[in-house]
Amino acid sequence: MGKNGMSVSDRPAVVPRPVGRPMNEEFRRTLSEWLDASLPEEFSGRALEFKPFFGAVAGYLDGKLFVSYGNFGLALKLPVGPRTELLERQGGTPLRYFPKGHVKKEYVVIPRRILDDGRTFRELVRQSVDYVRTSAR
Repeated sequence: MGKNGMSVSDRPAVVPRPVGRPMNEEFRRTLSEWLDASLPEEFSGRALEFKPFFGAVAGYLDGKLFVSYGNFGLALKLPVGPRTELLERQGGTPLRYFPKGHVKKEYVVIPRRILDDGRTFRELVRQSVDYVRTSAR
């Protein structure tokens, strides 16, 4: 259960666009709630910000992009090992912001069953944050 009282199973897989409200604000709120429940404790005091990104919302920790959430679901930037495992054995899919757009090669859209598994999702968030903190880009 996150600080906001929302359990992982209560979170929607994809947030439909509400009438009269900007889509990015809904995505930002949902992504913020997911990360509130899943961001490792050692990163809780760090600078976390959200920005619009191709109709979705991107999450940055200390200025480094590591997560994106939109109509496609939730995608994490991951190192090659966890990325390959998710894509080849766990049902993850490559991130595309648009149906015919190019694949964002370091990102994997996380399957719903993994999002619902708080421990596994938290570990993937940790791996993502560690990866972006130590990568040159």
